[in-house]
Order: sequence, then structure tokens, then C-alpha cells
Amino acid sequence: HRCQRSSATGKLFRVSELMEIEEGFCHFGSQEFVASLSEGSICIKANAQSCGECIQVAETCGWCADETFLTVGESKSARCDDLESLKKRGCSLTKIENPRGGIRIDQNKTVTNRKKDVAEKLTPEQITQIQPQKLSLTLRSGEPQTFELKFKRAEDYPIDLYYLMDLSFSMKDDLENVKNLGTDLMREMQGITSDFRIGFGSFVEKTVMPYISTTPARLINPCTGNQNCTSPFSYKNVLKLTDKGDEFNRLVSQQQISGNLDSPEGGFDAIMQVAVCENQIGWRNVTRLLVFSTDAGFHFAGDGKLGGIVLPNDGRCHLENNMYTMSHYYDYPSIAHLVQKLSDHNIQTIFAVTEEFQPVYKELKNLIPKSAVGTLSSNSSNVIKLIIDAYNSLSSEVILENSRLPEGVSITYKSICKNGVEGTGENGRKCSNISIGDEVHLHILYQRGGGSMSQKAACKAEMREKGVLTSALCWKCSKDEVRTEDLDANCRKDNGTDICSNNGDCVCGTCECKKRENPAEIYSGKYCECDNFNCDRSNNKLCGGHGRCDCRKCICDANYTGSACDCSLETATCLAKNGQICNGRGTCECGACKCTNPKFQGPTCEICPTCPGVCPEHKDCVQCRAFEAGEKKDTCERDCSYFQLMKVKDRDKLPQPADQSYPLSHCKERDANDCWFYYTYAIRNDTKEVYVVETLECPAGPDIIPIVAGVVAGIVLIGLALLLIWKLLMIIHDRREFAKFEKEKMNAKWDTGENPIYKSAVTTVVNPKYEGK
Repeated sequence: HRCQRSSATGKLFRVSELMEIEEGFCHFGSQEFVASLSEGSICIKANAQSCGECIQVAETCGWCADETFLTVGESKSARCDDLESLKKRGCSLTKIENPRGGIRIDQNKTVTNRKKDVAEKLTPEQITQIQPQKLSLTLRSGEPQTFELKFKRAEDYPIDLYYLMDLSFSMKDDLENVKNLGTDLMREMQGITSDFRIGFGSFVEKTVMPYISTTPARLINPCTGNQNCTSPFSYKNVLKLTDKGDEFNRLVSQQQISGNLDSPEGGFDAIMQVAVCENQIGWRNVTRLLVFSTDAGFHFAGDGKLGGIVLPNDGRCHLENNMYTMSHYYDYPSIAHLVQKLSDHNIQTIFAVTEEFQPVYKELKNLIPKSAVGTLSSNSSNVIKLIIDAYNSLSSEVILENSRLPEGVSITYKSICKNGVEGTGENGRKCSNISIGDEVHLHILYQRGGGSMSQKAACKAEMREKGVLTSALCWKCSKDEVRTEDLDANCRKDNGTDICSNNGDCVCGTCECKKRENPAEIYSGKYCECDNFNCDRSNNKLCGGHGRCDCRKCICDANYTGSACDCSLETATCLAKNGQICNGRGTCECGACKCTNPKFQGPTCEICPTCPGVCPEHKDCVQCRAFEAGEKKDTCERDCSYFQLMKVKDRDKLPQPADQSYPLSHCKERDANDCWFYYTYAIRNDTKEVYVVETLECPAGPDIIPIVAGVVAGIVLIGLALLLIWKLLMIIHDRREFAKFEKEKMNAKWDTGENPIYKSAVTTVVNPKYEGK
């Protein structure tokens, strides 16, 4: 409410300050004013307490810096009003703070017009495709600022292409077709650019279970059957980007297929390293293409838990000797993390995958800007055509992207594309079907809204120039007053958008860090960017329990190192029984032995499941030096001079375990003549000693006569035995046949009688008178 007393200047009072309002009069204490019940301007209603707050209300608001402007009892917020009202209320025009926004072009090189067949060749830094290159905006709330960008796709623009290939066993046929890719692709790309470089990298999988088999034999050759494969690895940078196609062919021809256990591969680990290791890969500031070739799916963030890997991928370069060394330590990156890194490094991805996995990678393409998917034939024979088609598809579209905007700022795009086609809204930021030499124009409107967001207080700078900062008019800082951008700028690290790193409040231009529920956990630093509880952990302990967390980095105790202080520098745990570090077959890293020879295992590299043992290992050399015999007889002096040889009379003279304090092996071996020889092998004070019995133990020769007599006697006895057995069998057989005959004879006696019912047809009559005469 504005209250006026006779001809007095109108005053603005808060309702809480007035005693009462009735019949058009305001009663303030004993004073009486005429009341105007109008609502007032938006500037007055904002109740701004400083110039910075005032000018961010609306573009029509101004701040009166005149010391005599306020009358007794008027609120400080009465200085903020629309410009016309300030003039009417008596504020001099020169005292009104009313800064305006504007645009300043800082760098405005014209776009490059060049032809590929011109003799003069420009470096990538000399080629300009967008104009202007740099400008500065000063924004005033509610006041839009518009500028125009021009883009022209330059002819013969340099291209860097990195071919990242899956070398798991299923890609064996594909590797053969990629071996000549370098020179062939160089030849094809000459139709697009004369400045082309190509590189090559390969990947398989994390080198831990269950992704690969960690048995010693499978670590050497992960393939089954008679296939000869190389040891598994996570990612290997085979060839840095180069313009020599024949070098590409030579190095790729030397590559071997490897293998793993599961179907998905560790390609995301490889993509992350290719993106962030700019120096090792050799990326230039030109068109960057990454061709990702595989016939399988992919692991992503969270899958590392299967192998006991829980630390999130840190998005940093970990290439040593062109090998990714932290695959066992960090999890796979997430898709969002990859999108961020590929975008930060301006890398366009081409997924060259088999038809079976097309749906998977097309979904991935929708999540990764500036990417394309091509169908890879079963043996990669169409890889060059695929790359050319995908590149043309990527290059034909121009998309304008913006980084994160400050709070309250909005952008509106309008594009004028090829043939005058206009686009607005989401289509206003892109143009399609852009050919080499085509120009497109994009109109960009920046605008910030009103409200309580921060804004650069230009009026403060103007007051400083006028020399009034020391006067009573200057706004005094208080924790109770609203913060302004001129003070908030001191609370932003590296001109970022986060005030006090989102871990504190900006009070009078200084960060006051937040308190934590746990009093031991503290935010610190000028911008509250540090803390003592967000360091790497090991065994669920901050800094592994062997250090302290200082500004999100572990300060390790003595004898410990590593990002989580989980790497011990002590070597006592690496000492083998012979007193040597890792038995002389490895290095001590973080208190554990890393065996240099993969066939040795165990805590101190003493176990070798595939080794023949100490005795068989030195048998041939002992035999050739002690007895001048054996397989190494001809190369004895060259191959077997690594130990000292001492001969003893008999086995009792050999060193015994109780006689010495160093490891000793007793050996008994047999030569080609079946003679035994005995020796001991020991290492004393780094000297290898062999004691051997000088005489061989050979078996006595056989007595020929007893052997022959025995053989003859044996043959005779065996013959007699066989004859006796045959005779016995014949006797038994004859007796059985005779008994059978007797039995049948007895059974045939009833045939001699007559049949009682038989009646003969012949009747014989005897003449009684005939007496035989």
C-alpha cells in the first residue's frame, strides 16, 4: 500500500508496520497518510534488499543509489521500482542502476572454403566449420539475447578412425578379413579425405573368474582341442593412430584369437579406455570415429560383482605398455558413463555387429548420441562398406548440443537448413542430409527468468566505478539477507554452477560447509570441495584401515600405498623357504607374489603343477657332467655349467638333511642302460651345488645256462603234462562209452521172447510113428 500525507512523497509500508487502514487513510503511529490501495509494480512487490536482487526481478526494474532518496521510516526495498516511478519519485537518472544485457563476439573466424585437390594442405587447427567460435553473453532477467551460428561442412576434413575388435574365439574368421583392412580402407577413404589415420585395438574379457578360466593351462591357451590361442586379456592398444596402412596390416596380421567362458564380452572396458586415453591412442582434434566390431553382447556396470569387483569404474586412463591394467580392480562402466565420456571427447561410434545382435545394439544406439549400427557379415568381409555407409550416415546430420545451463536460463533454437527448410522446437537444433560444402544457420535465443536465482550484479561494478562502495549506501552483508550473485561468484569453484560444491552455503561470499550427522565426517576446503569420508575403501574400511582420508584422497601410512592404501610394501610375506623373494621367480607387489613365469604358482611362486620336479629337471646335466653320457652329452659345456659338481665315493657320503640349513633334494635317476645314479641338488648362498655318487648301480647280467635249461625243462614238462592230460581224458572217454554200451545191451534182452497174442500161420504135425527116420 502506498500512503501519502498532503504533498509529502509517497511512502511504501509493509502491512505489518501500519497500525490500521480505514476510509483511505493509513495510521502509522501518530502520523496519518492518505492511502492508495493499488497493488504497486512487480519491482516493489519483490521487496528487494540490494541492487543485485532488484535487477533480477524484471528488466523494467531499477535501483536508486541516491543517498538522499529514502525518507525517514522508508524501507530499503523502496529503492527498487520501475524506472518511470523512480524518476517521478525524485531519483536522478544518473543515480538509477539499470544494467542491460548484451552480446560480445570474442572470436569470429570465417568458415573455411577449401578443395581437396588444392595443393595447399591445412592442418586440422586451420580448418573452421562453425562461426563464430567464441562469444560472451551478459543476461538480464527477462531480457532475451539472440545470436546466429553458421556451420559449413568442410571438404577434405581430417578423420581419425580407431578399429576396436573383439578377439574372442568366435571372431576367428573375422580376424582374417581385417588383416588387410588398413590399406584397403585407406584407399576407400581417399574419396572422402586426404588426411586419414587409422588405429587398432582388441579386447576379450576381464581376466578373473567366472569370465575366463584361471587354471594355469587355460591362462596360457584358453582354447580347447588343437587350437592355439593367446592368453586372455581385457583391452590392448595394438596400434596408435597412424597414416601408414601397411603398418596396420603388419601388426594386425600378428594378432591371435583368444577365448573366454561366458557369451558377453568386456567391450565397455575397452571403449572407456579408447575414449579417455587420448595421448596413447593419438586422437587429434578432428572427426573421431570408433568402430566397435563384435558378434556378442556386452557386460555393463554391476556385472563385475560376479568376479568380486565392486569399485565403480573411475573413467580414467589405466594403460601401461598399451595394456589395460585395472580390469580386475574396477567394474565395467555404465552406459550413462560411456555416453558422458564419448561426448566429452567428441567420439562418434559405429557398432559393426552381426545380425543376431542387431536389436541389442540398436537399443544401445538410441542411448548413445552420434552413433550408428551396421550389420557385420559372418566373417567381416563387408567391413569397409559398412564403415563408409555408417560414416556417411553420421556426417549427414548436424546436431547442436549445449552443456548444462545455469539455473533459470533457457535456450530456444531455430534452424535454417538446406534449401531454406526451417525447424523449431527440438528440430530447431539439427539439420539433416547435409552434404560437403552445405551451409546451415542456427538462431539461438538465450533468456533467463526472474526469481531468486543468482545473477551477476552489474550495478555493483558500476557503483564501484563511481567510488561509492565505502558509503553508507553499500549493502552490508548479513547471514539473514538474501545472497546475491556478486557474492555467490566467490563460492563457485572454477566458474562452475555449483555453489560451495553443493556441500555448504554461501554466506557473505564465503562457503560455510554443512555439518554431518557423524561429527567425525567433515566437509572442508574453500569451496567445501573436500571431505574425509569419500575415499576409496578396501575390506569395507576407509583407506583400507592403513591411512587417512584427506580431500577425497587417501594419505597412506608408512609401508602402504595404492588408492585405498591396500597395497603393502612389506616383503616378508613374499619370502620363500630358501630366503629368496618369490623364490626368485616373481616380484613382490602389495605383499603378494606376482609370478613372472605363468607355470609357477603359490604364495611364493614355489608350486609348479606342470614342472617335472627338481630331480628330473637336472638329470641330463648331472649325467653328462658326471658320466659323460645322456641326451646333453654333446652340449654339456654350453647348457650345464650352471652348478658346481662334486663327486663322492658312495651314497653315505652325500649331504644329509641334518647336515645343512638350506633346501636340499635327494635324487635317484636311471640312465638308458637301466643303471641308477644318485645325487643331491641344493642352493647355498646363491650357488647351485650338486653332489653325485661317482659309480653307477647297474643290475648284474643274467646266467644263460640255467635259463636255457630251465626253458627246455619247462617245455618238456609242459609236453609230458599235456600228454598225460590227453591220455587221462581218453581213458575217461572210453570208460564212458563202454558203460553206455553195456547199458544199451541190458535194455535189449526183452526182444528174445514172443508176443503172447501172436498166432503163427504154420502148424507143425509130428508123426508119432516117425522116429527121425
